Amino acid sequence: MTHQKHFEFNAFAENTYVIYNTNKEAAIIDPGCSTVEECNHMADFIKAEGLKPVLLLNTHCHIDHILGNHFVYREYDLAPLLHRNELILLHSLSQVAAFYGVDAVPSPEPLRFIEEHEKIQLGDSVLEVIYCPGHSPGSVCFYNAEEKKLWGGDVLFRESIGRTDLPGGDYDTLEQNIRTKIFALPDEVEVFSGHGIPTTIGYEKVNNPFVGTISNHTR
Repeated sequence: MTHQKHFEFNAFAENTYVIYNTNKEAAIIDPGCSTVEECNHMADFIKAEGLKPVLLLNTHCHIDHILGNHFVYREYDLAPLLHRNELILLHSLSQVAAFYGVDAVPSPEPLRFIEEHEKIQLGDSVLEVIYCPGHSPGSVCFYNAEEKKLWGGDVLFRESIGRTDLPGGDYDTLEQNIRTKIFALPDEVEVFSGHGIPTTIGYEKVNNPFVGTISNHTR
């Protein structure tokens, strides 16, 4: 059984998740902490709960989702796991930060690349990698089938989807991947997105205007 703590970090209101099990092993998903205060806020929770971070997972490497990668590496000696198609975005952090006027320390290099359908172990829990590009070239989601939970990054939001006008984005690719991969999951699956409030697969099938109505899913 996994538990999670949600944090909203940085000027982009990004959702960072710390998920952990009864053995206190933890995975940090998309650390967006961008200031000393934000980093300490997350670290204080981890310390108070007696957690041992063992995984750093990036759903994708847009600036708002990786601002805390360096802190996690420094504090817990964890390098990120990410899809190889995100490497160009990881390496562009300093350039993008300068464009937005944001302070950023370069991320460590990936520990390794992850692949579609890979099973990542967090104790007794399994997170399956779902490759879902379109918002970015190598966006992935992490799916816990047993608990019906999906950490989806910026692929799918409540009544919305990730923007596709950034470099490497493509609306048709994202929409198709949501229909064929994400909407193939059970309706009751909870979706924890990179921004905003949680939703469910069933709700989005009916209410998401960017993916079409439920009758369009087989087209």
